[in-house]
Amino acid sequence: MIPFKNLSRGFVILFSLFAFSSCEDNEGVIFSTQDDIRLGEQVSQQVDSTYRAKGQLLEPNSSNANVQKAYTHLNRIVNRVLNSGEVKYRNDFAWTVKIIDDRETLNAFAAPGGYIYVYTGLIKFLDDEDHLAGVLAHEIAHADKRHSVRQLQRDYGIALLLSVALGNNPGALQQIAAQLAGTLAGLRFSREAETEADNTSVLYLGGTKYYSCDGAAGFFVKLNSQAQGSNPPEFLSTHPNPDNRVENIQQQAQQQGCSTDNAPDNDFNELKKSLNL
Repeated sequence: MIPFKNLSRGFVILFSLFAFSSCEDNEGVIFSTQDDIRLGEQVSQQVDSTYRAKGQLLEPNSSNANVQKAYTHLNRIVNRVLNSGEVKYRNDFAWTVKIIDDRETLNAFAAPGGYIYVYTGLIKFLDDEDHLAGVLAHEIAHADKRHSVRQLQRDYGIALLLSVALGNNPGALQQIAAQLAGTLAGLRFSREAETEADNTSVLYLGGTKYYSCDGAAGFFVKLNSQAQGSNPPEFLSTHPNPDNRVENIQQQAQQQGCSTDNAPDNDFNELKKSLNL
């Protein structure tokens, strides 16, 4: 039996955590943003280690001139989105993007705290910079809206994550990070979270005053055509694609009155050229 004194103290702490999350407009998220940062850092280290061991992680500090050039152009695209004025945790999260050299995998994913991973298979598949910016904006939204940590609460349970948040289980955070390294790319968000990420991508891209704010819609149009085959892209297994998704993004763009003019593909073309895609 738990002593009443300890139970009361735990209830007060738990209540405080819920109150804190609610004040940050993150209903149901027990983790603080600092916990997001701590968890994301460990997850990213484990993901890096996993793909580095496979020889698939293209290191941002690589001595390879082509890899350096690729990151220069990719970071320009990412930073336009991040500097749109619409990313809530722009100055709080790490916001790093890394390339996984797997040309057969059409995917991208986001870890808590602003760690974004994109596969060369996705970059190769696309032919428009606005579409890549739309995918990146979508993944940035998952981190910025804290969908990643919210989904982890559902997948791993509040009790375990709460023990991490309270500092009562020092080994749990590293354990979760190690487990996630192999499964984060398969993290399945709710349809509500996917819709919010789509809608937010329109807001981010519109704020750039550079990219077509419905860029994500163009990506899904092409993805839908690819999905008609016998081997649907990996992205669809982790990002459910209801029939009205493209229509919803375009409708959001119309409601916001943002530009749908295509941006130049200069950085995207140089990115693909640097990666020999």
